[in-house]
Amino acid sequence: MQQRFMVIWFYQLTTNWFVRKHPELKDTPFVLSASERGRIIVTAANDKAQAKGITKGMVVADCRAILPTLQVFDDTDGQAEKLLQSFAAWCLRYTPVAAIDLPDGLILDISGCAHLWGGEENYLKDIVQKLNGYGYRVRTAIADTIGAAWAVARYGRTVQIIPSGQQKEALTGLPPAALRLDTAIIDRLKKLGLYTIRRFIDMPRSALRRRFGAALLSRLDQALGLEHESIQPIQPAQPYQERLPSFEPIRTASGIEIALQRLLEALCKRLAREEKGLRHAIFKGYRIDGGLQQIAIGTGKATRNATHLFKLFELKIADIEPDLGIELFVLEAPVVEDLSAEQEALWAVSGSHDAAVIAELLDKIAGKVGPNAIHRYLPAEHYWPEWSFVLSTSLQEKPQTEWRTDQPRPVHLLPVPEPILVTVPIPDYPPMLFHYKGNLHKVVKADGPERIEREWWIDAGEHRDYYCVEDENGARYWLFRLGHYASGEPKWFLHGFFA
Repeated sequence: MQQRFMVIWFYQLTTNWFVRKHPELKDTPFVLSASERGRIIVTAANDKAQAKGITKGMVVADCRAILPTLQVFDDTDGQAEKLLQSFAAWCLRYTPVAAIDLPDGLILDISGCAHLWGGEENYLKDIVQKLNGYGYRVRTAIADTIGAAWAVARYGRTVQIIPSGQQKEALTGLPPAALRLDTAIIDRLKKLGLYTIRRFIDMPRSALRRRFGAALLSRLDQALGLEHESIQPIQPAQPYQERLPSFEPIRTASGIEIALQRLLEALCKRLAREEKGLRHAIFKGYRIDGGLQQIAIGTGKATRNATHLFKLFELKIADIEPDLGIELFVLEAPVVEDLSAEQEALWAVSGSHDAAVIAELLDKIAGKVGPNAIHRYLPAEHYWPEWSFVLSTSLQEKPQTEWRTDQPRPVHLLPVPEPILVTVPIPDYPPMLFHYKGNLHKVVKADGPERIEREWWIDAGEHRDYYCVEDENGARYWLFRLGHYASGEPKWFLHGFFA
């Protein structure tokens, strides 16, 4: 896939933002200012002030001499970067890779994205119209390289989309500053009469390096595509992601379902080609008002069954609030695992194994009650009850030992034994009565004791004598006495419940 980049230049970023906050200043010349070395310097001037000859870097006192009615406001430190961060996040609806370019620009890697909007021309037009609608004036360009797009966005006059492979033709008529060079290099080029890139782009490289250093050659090579240039996106791009723009905003549940089905089919086909299955997926909807709606699902095992995944999402579609409409749908799979065609076929064979059916059933239950409400436990090689099991994170995880079946164990084991008050006829007998959480339970059946010694090499302490008891209502409990009955007043605890 040919790499393509888009550069967005907010040439009046902070003043446009200030007008959004104070609409009454729309037709008023004003500047933003900050203190610098004991002087008040203009940090940004709106278009009305620029029309009077007032520009960034001028002293405010000089500006007022030019225009006595000039409005001056304090600049907010760090506001430009904050705005760019928010715009970069907004641009994630157009591409998964967006980076800020201080002090007033964005860089987007749009490779493989523009066709979703019907081509680069419609793609660029849609972004510009939306930003203009928010009150921001921008200049943009698309090219094979960041350097070429940056140069044309700031110094070009007509063409905004550079055809693939034509970076050189687009650069030749531009000034040296379009190559993002240091001021010192630009001054040396001008002193030699090299006012455009055309005048030195074909010079011998050895001569350019000797006179201007390696920085000039590096910037030139980056713009021409001879040297790779990377960007730092505001968030890592998800490798498994599908996008679906809407030409008309979607406001209905049925429209959202159709979009989700299409994205799931596309994503699952890609996963099949790469022998992967997802464990976690996020469905996002970008609204025309700038809002983001999203729902997420998880699975017990890797899967690329689009029908099953849709049923999991279907339980949460009602949580999406389309408001005025959703213009872009995105489906991401941040967690994937290997899933070969042979594995998928094995699970799909009817009657061969019920693990797939169990996994899908658990996924559906988790979608209704929450993933934290379902747990799977495996046996551990310990006799002490609290250490006799481990929490499993997957249906595919195999136990390292077998569950104990020689003695009864409760289906619900309390994480911490709870103290109870008991009535015992003889110290080493099971209880006749016990009080638990304010309720009195009369024991009608009892079995035990089963002595469990503490594993002294892990934790020191007394042994426990466990009893399985049943009360008059048929409820069954797992109780124990701590320590030997002859060692003073014994303490009793409830540790679990039987089915």
